[in-house]
Amino acid sequence: MRYLITFSYDGSKFKGYQKQPRLKTVQGEIEKALKELNTEPVSIHASGRTDAGVHALNQKAHFDLDIDITPDKLKKALNSLLNDYIYIKKVEEVDSTFHARFNVSGKEYIYKINMGEYDPIEKDYVYQYNKKLDLVEMERALKYLEGTHDFKSFSKADEEKEDFTRTIIQTNLIRNIKNVNKFVISFLGTGFLRYQVRNMVGVLLEIGEGKRKSEDILDILAAKDRRKAGITAPPEGLYLNDVYYR
Repeated sequence: MRYLITFSYDGSKFKGYQKQPRLKTVQGEIEKALKELNTEPVSIHASGRTDAGVHALNQKAHFDLDIDITPDKLKKALNSLLNDYIYIKKVEEVDSTFHARFNVSGKEYIYKINMGEYDPIEKDYVYQYNKKLDLVEMERALKYLEGTHDFKSFSKADEEKEDFTRTIIQTNLIRNIKNVNKFVISFLGTGFLRYQVRNMVGVLLEIGEGKRKSEDILDILAAKDRRKAGITAPPEGLYLNDVYYR
């Protein structure tokens, strides 16, 4: 039977999502729990990986089990075996042809930023930028990122791909009504390159600080050169918010 799980995790407690020898990872912990339930070791296939320090609110993954167990019982069993930094939110039975990565039609990432005074309680969950930013100019810049573009300038520096074209469907800058120093940037797209979101946020921060103009985004995209895009924002503010399937 093939199952699809929706789960959240605190990325600050793991060395990334993907299983690595002798390191504590999200995939490794879930596969360890599944091994307790199944007759054979289980490999899980996620919608994509997240790097060390990056969080997920609704990550998705599928796997096959030899045992016959209802989704509700499987959810309870997994949560009883997993540590407190991973939580299985939903379990569904899916068709044997379903693939959690290859069937993805869209993903949404969000990035949380604090412009106010440093907050040690939130240091692993919100980027402590601790400086004022021009949010209006950042909003203008976001609109230049929407659409289908070659995002090579925003990819990982040594990324080797034949195609860097991706589509960003919608972006938003969401202000916190209760705390004017906090805001969230969201990116909804069909798919993202490694480090793409953090590199885009890095440029947006430079724009918000007045080091660049919003229309500079067009020149950066046209250059297709990672060196033109500047800093990479740190991982702690980044969350995989949701994954969508066709």
